Amino acid sequence: MNRIFKNHSVTYICERMRRDTFQAIADPNRREIIELLVKEKLSLNKLAAHFNISRPAISKHVKILEECGMVKVTSKGRERFCEARTGGLKDVTKWLSKFEQETPAKKTKPVTEVPSEKKSKKKKGKKKKK
Repeated sequence: MNRIFKNHSVTYICERMRRDTFQAIADPNRREIIELLVKEKLSLNKLAAHFNISRPAISKHVKILEECGMVKVTSKGRERFCEARTGGLKDVTKWLSKFEQETPAKKTKPVTEVPSEKKSKKKKGKKKKK
C-alpha cells in the first residue's frame, strides 16, 4: 500500500514494508523480548525494565514484533500488555528444515595414524676451524 504525504512543495511516497518473522528475530533486543514474553505476559513498563534502552525504543521493537505477528498487544486501562505469539517461528523452523534435509551429515574418518612431523635436515656445511 502506498501512502502519499504532501509537505509544502515536496511529495513523499512511503511504501509500507511487509514485515516477516526473519525481521522480527534479526535484532537481539527483539529476540530477548520474545524470550521474556514466552515465559509470561508483561506490561510495556515491566518489559522495558529488563533492558538498558529507552521505553520508546522498546515500544518500537514491540510494534515491529506486532506487525510480524510475533506479539499481541492488548490494552487494559492505561496499561498495554504484551504476550508472545510464537506461531510465526514455524516459518523459521520450516526454512531451517530445508537445510537439514538437503545436506547429508558429513562423516569424518576415524584417525588411525598420527601424521609424523617432517624431520628437519641439518645443513651440511664446512666445519669452522678454530
